[in-house]
Amino acid sequence: MEKLKSVVPSALRQQITKSGPDDLPATCSSLLHFFSHLPLFYQVVKELTDPENALCRKDSNAASELKLRGNESFSKGDYRKAIHFYTQAFRFAPSNSDGMEKNLVAVLYVNRASALHNMGHFLECLDDCGRALAISPTYAKAWFRRCKANASLGNYEEAIQDLKVSLELEVSLSGKRQIESELGIILDRQKLMHSSLYKSNKNGSDARTYVTDEPIQGNVQCVSLSTKGRGIVSCANIHLGTLVHKEDPYAAIILKTCRETNCHFCFNELPVHAVPCESCSIPLYCSSQCQLVSGGKVFGKIPRKSGFHKDLPDEIEKYISECISVGNSDQCTENIPEHRHECEGAHWPSILPSDVVLAGRIIVKFIEQQKNSGCVSNLQAVLDLCHNYAHLPRDTKLEMHIYSIMLLNCLQKNYAPKLPVTGAIISQVVILLSQIRVNAMAIVRMKSFDKRGPSDEHGNDFTSTLEQVKVGQAIYLLGSMFNHSCRPNSHAYFLSRTLHVRITDSVSVGSELEISYGPQVGQWDHKDRQKILRDNYSFSCQCSGCSQLNLSDLYINAYKCAKPDCDGAVLDSTLASYVKQKVDPIFGDPAIPYTQKQKVENTGNNGIVGLAHYVVDKQDFNYLNPGHCLNCGSYCDLESASAAISKAENCIRRLQDAISINDIQAESLSNALMVSNILRSTLHPCNKRIAEVEDNIAQAMCLVGEPQAAIDHCKLSIKILEKLYGSNHIVIGNELVKLRSIQMQLEDCNAEITTKRAHEIFLRYFGSHTGVIFPCGIGCT
Repeated sequence: MEKLKSVVPSALRQQITKSGPDDLPATCSSLLHFFSHLPLFYQVVKELTDPENALCRKDSNAASELKLRGNESFSKGDYRKAIHFYTQAFRFAPSNSDGMEKNLVAVLYVNRASALHNMGHFLECLDDCGRALAISPTYAKAWFRRCKANASLGNYEEAIQDLKVSLELEVSLSGKRQIESELGIILDRQKLMHSSLYKSNKNGSDARTYVTDEPIQGNVQCVSLSTKGRGIVSCANIHLGTLVHKEDPYAAIILKTCRETNCHFCFNELPVHAVPCESCSIPLYCSSQCQLVSGGKVFGKIPRKSGFHKDLPDEIEKYISECISVGNSDQCTENIPEHRHECEGAHWPSILPSDVVLAGRIIVKFIEQQKNSGCVSNLQAVLDLCHNYAHLPRDTKLEMHIYSIMLLNCLQKNYAPKLPVTGAIISQVVILLSQIRVNAMAIVRMKSFDKRGPSDEHGNDFTSTLEQVKVGQAIYLLGSMFNHSCRPNSHAYFLSRTLHVRITDSVSVGSELEISYGPQVGQWDHKDRQKILRDNYSFSCQCSGCSQLNLSDLYINAYKCAKPDCDGAVLDSTLASYVKQKVDPIFGDPAIPYTQKQKVENTGNNGIVGLAHYVVDKQDFNYLNPGHCLNCGSYCDLESASAAISKAENCIRRLQDAISINDIQAESLSNALMVSNILRSTLHPCNKRIAEVEDNIAQAMCLVGEPQAAIDHCKLSIKILEKLYGSNHIVIGNELVKLRSIQMQLEDCNAEITTKRAHEIFLRYFGSHTGVIFPCGIGCT
């Protein structure tokens, strides 16, 4: 794309970069006209769409090579690596044609099943055997391997039946002798065990498990708001923890960074026996069901009763049919397959940015719903969402023009030959990209990361940390109506692809329900929050956390007063500007009358009085200058303080680097402890940087085998974060998980108290889904 950007004439470039929404039909037409006479443009389109250049298509040679590498790893006993190579081989192995290719896929499934069995993944082994048999029902080796999996699960009756089928299908004498020998072993085991240890799971792990459906209890509606456009408000009083909204996406896509780790449809973490796409080498799925819904192609067909083998006994044919029909994906789906139009090996879906590919999915869904491949004249109304095209950076406007033209050409070449590519249609795609930019939600997963250290006498040698990881992005038509607040009263989370919104603070009738678009009070200061929201969403936030002077924004970057007995905050230039905007009628925003300003948040007056006496009680704005304490008015030398902090930061960075490679030297840890004291003597006790350093030291203490010291530093960090976020914020819950993992190393009885508190916090945010999202030790009580 950079090549195309570089050849756009300066006059046309300027016209595009200065354009507004009303100018788009003209600017898009001009750029399309220019490209239509440019050989480079046709070359780029061909590279993205030509089947001869399809780098993502199936390739039996590549699949066979990967299969051989898997076999080599298997023979060496490296089953994990063997599974990796077999899975990669699936991505290239053609499975929709007759002959050797189809047999290759069945062989790969059986080979991977063998590796899975050797690693103790018996249910997953059973799944892969079923997938092989769906393709090749008379594959004797698949039935033999299925017997081994069933036997390991204690399903001896099914294991015996599997062996009987395998014996009927096996043609070699050596193979028959091996099966007969195994049959004798299984019969002996069955005699020793009259009841199965496990119930047979005929669906295997391939059938996705869903949480018991929790009903929506809160009554809410979308209304027009005087200052925000549309928003969601409550129609009644709603208690905290109430689920108020559930919604599946209009369109969704996985992020490129997660293609190897998460399912391309439901976005859950990929199991060890992932399923490939039928027709290209891009996606991996957690199950055949996800593969079917996403790609729209049946994984395996249920064979007819007479289609197995000419001489099979009726009872054997019946058993084969029953086994293959259970969990078979040959079923209708009402969904419009989101990946099908990307699925013929062309690599534009893997090259173009994720939001552009997501726009393609929206366009295709709209066309399919219209039942007319050329009807896109009303594309802009599909989402009926706001956009920020007028506020976009200049380079972004040009990129959107180019990507819109390229996307339509790719869809025309690989999906809808009659799709019109005109200035008017291109302009609608540009608006669509702008809508995606401000309305797409990041689908996140809670992931646990363990840091390993030297094992103690109990064998507990790690600390657990929880982080939100972005795995996909999606458009939710009603979910997009929830407005942002830096102090939200609602929380958005995801089960599979489904958006859930839950109340985290009780709200009264008529109150607006707000979620966070990312920035929150306690996470960043006022200035940084506003910058993120302006850059990404093109608005200035006027929520309660931004319109009122609050403790967190005073604490987060404040310096310590020079007087030892004063708890006041010392302003730097950024903090001074922030406070003046909130309380000084001369310096503040002239658009907001002073009489309408709320100088301090109602819940924090007492705390702010102790922190900023001159602001609240005396209203002496002469002290609202950098270097002055807001409480006592004393002056602090910020230049010297900043120099000391800058020097200390170098030491902290060295400690962080050592933590990342799990190599903590005594000197670096000792220096970090000294730096912590320097920060405490320079920064306000509730400055967030102190909390971050204490957290780093806690991690380092764990890694060197000092869990008690780690607990102390972890608690110091949490104490500061509670001042910044509030004691019931989800961030505190995440930190408590870390503290709990350290306490459990010492068999500390306080671990149970920490677990209970974290569980109570998570209940506010996830309700009955807490046990699904978090490990059992935290999610269940």
